Amino acid sequence: MKLVLYDYWRSSASYRVRIALALKGVAYERVAVNLLAAEQLAPENRARNPQGQVPTLLVDGAPLIQSLAIIDWLDTVFPEPRLIPAEPLPRARALARALIIAADTHPIDNMRVLKRLESQFGADQAAKDEWYRHWMRLGLDALEAMAGEGRYLGGDAPGLADVVLVPQLYNARRFALDLAPYPRLVAIDAALAELPAFEAAHPDRVKPD
Repeated sequence: MKLVLYDYWRSSASYRVRIALALKGVAYERVAVNLLAAEQLAPENRARNPQGQVPTLLVDGAPLIQSLAIIDWLDTVFPEPRLIPAEPLPRARALARALIIAADTHPIDNMRVLKRLESQFGADQAAKDEWYRHWMRLGLDALEAMAGEGRYLGGDAPGLADVVLVPQLYNARRFALDLAPYPRLVAIDAALAELPAFEAAHPDRVKPD
C-alpha cells in the first residue's frame, strides 16, 4: 500500500494526520501544498480534494480528505495503537472532545475565514487575532472542563482528542493566547510533547527551508 500525504506544514488538520501516522508507525510520502501561495486552489489539488484544502491522503492513488475521516480510516486499517475507542460510550466521549476543536473551533479560525473577515468586513490584523482568540477560548474552556485526571485526554494512552489538542495549542501559542486558565490541557500537551510521534509530526520538523 502506497500512502502519499498532501499537506501544509502549519495546517492544524495536516498536523493531526501526521501525528496519527507517526503514532501508528505508518510509512508515507509527503508532498507539500503551500497555502500562502494558494496552491490548495490549483486544479491539480482540487482534483484530489474538491474542497481545495489540505490534507489529502492518497491510498494507492485513491484520495481521502478531512482529517478525522483520514484518522478513522487509519484506525481501521492500522488498528494499533487504537486512537478511537471501540466501545460506544468511550467512543462518543472521545469524538465529542475532538469535535469541540475540529468542528466548532478550528473551522471558524481557519485562514480562509480570517481572509473573508478582512475582505468582506474590513477587519484589520488586530481584529482578526482577537476573533481567533475568542473562539479558541470557548473551545478550550469546554475541553479543560472535560479533560479528566488521566495523563492524556485519551486516558493512559494518547487518543483522538490528544491528536486534535496538540495542533490547537500550537496555534494558541502562535496567537499569544493566555493558557493560564487551562492547566490540565497544558500539562497534557507537555506530556504528549515527550512522545517521539508527536515530536516527529511537529511543524518545525517539516517546515520548508
